[in-house]
Amino acid sequence: MTKHEEREYVLGTNDEELVRLGFQHRVWGEQAFALWERAGFAPGQTILDVGCGPGFATLDLARLVGPQGRIIAVDHSARFLDHLKVQLATQGVKNVETLLQDVKTLNLPSGSIDGAFARWVLCYLGDAQSVVSAVAKALRPGGIFAVQDYFNYRAATLAPKSAIFTKVIEAVDASWRARGGDSDFAGRLPGMMQQCGLEVREVRPILRVARPGSALWDWPTTFFRNYIPVLVEMGLLTPADQEEFNSDWSQHSADSATFFCTPPVFDVIGVKP
Repeated sequence: MTKHEEREYVLGTNDEELVRLGFQHRVWGEQAFALWERAGFAPGQTILDVGCGPGFATLDLARLVGPQGRIIAVDHSARFLDHLKVQLATQGVKNVETLLQDVKTLNLPSGSIDGAFARWVLCYLGDAQSVVSAVAKALRPGGIFAVQDYFNYRAATLAPKSAIFTKVIEAVDASWRARGGDSDFAGRLPGMMQQCGLEVREVRPILRVARPGSALWDWPTTFFRNYIPVLVEMGLLTPADQEEFNSDWSQHSADSATFFCTPPVFDVIGVKP
């Protein structure tokens, strides 16, 4: 695998990241299903999974729309789509079409889908409006674009507070912006939707609290384990910072009085009139 392939995603596409993404979907699955229900995703519909990655949400959406429905799963990582194709074959899922394509060049026929879903995709893109515009064009009248994305990522907090934790969060934010992303993206999304002809039906925050020993606590643990070495490689942290953080996080992980507030995630629902 080339370095380019490893960096198709900010966190790469290696085996460790694939495992992390599967765990992440399990930890955040309830929030995704709640959004899909409020969006009205239902059996028989055609739903676009924007930036589907390895397809953990894709498989759940495929079951939700049922055999009479259809999922279009789009991603630019061949490795992730190959993983999804294996799962589709293994599980006998036949209502998913995979497209190897950069979501920024998406060009589906007008009025061809009932809904679209994007989770932690648009915040990484330098030209997210092109994606919103393409989705809006592809939606049928009454169709829904349901998005979960970050707003005010730096609000992620560890209690008791930790200087090295804050430094790491700031480095994560800087790394995304250096690649053209926006960790406050959800704040701009309603305006983008309106400019693309969608009516904003809902803007709803999700803020969760994790304590040591919980599954949600392991979500940032796996993220930091995979991504801090990348931040060191980028020069945004030093090896000494990495060592200090690992020690600090280990101490907090053993303290039952500690808690972690997740970066704020917002649900945004846009409707095509």
